[in-house]
Amino acid sequence: MIAALFTGIAAAPWMRAALRYGAIALAVLLFLLTLRRSGERAGRLAERLETSEKVNDVQRQMLDAAARRPRDRDDLADRLRNGHF
Repeated sequence: MIAALFTGIAAAPWMRAALRYGAIALAVLLFLLTLRRSGERAGRLAERLETSEKVNDVQRQMLDAAARRPRDRDDLADRLRNGHF
């Protein structure tokens, strides 16, 4: 019964054209939705990269500050006396 209905629908030339245009419209719609999804994913990845760059900059600043710190009390006292701290 259902097969006969579909055969009758597909037999009409105007219905075949409608199905063809419907399939094309569906393909374009799915392509646009996939494109939007890819754009959102790229945006999230760019945001994650930006955040990791900020974290790396802060860590680099912390390491630089740790490298310049006085090694012991005597070094600290010398820096304070010389006004370099």
